[in-house]
Amino acid sequence: MQEIFKLWINYLASAVEAIAALVMGFAVIEATVRTVPLFLFLRRSQLAKEQIRLGLGRWLTVALEFEVAADILRTAIAPSWNELGQLAAIIVLRTALNYFLQKEIDRAASRAAPAEEVA
Repeated sequence: MQEIFKLWINYLASAVEAIAALVMGFAVIEATVRTVPLFLFLRRSQLAKEQIRLGLGRWLTVALEFEVAADILRTAIAPSWNELGQLAAIIVLRTALNYFLQKEIDRAASRAAPAEEVA
């Protein structure tokens, strides 16, 4: 019974990873679509570039959260100490990446807010 449950949890984790990949893919497509006019019309506005970068960063943080959820699911059923250690390392790395990405988004958003008030 436990093996069947573990198999279904692995399917669920794979589905969550697929969702993360879709989020990342759509985020890259959105950023690309928003970037093309900057090159075509030579509008090199720093604010426009910053908004595109912030939007992409926000979507990447969402995708990272999905990836962490998938990793947790994979080790939810009777994990070994080795699997727990790998999960801890992965979560620490992804959480650190997410933390610094969020700090950069917040910093850039606070820089962009006064520029938007002036405009």
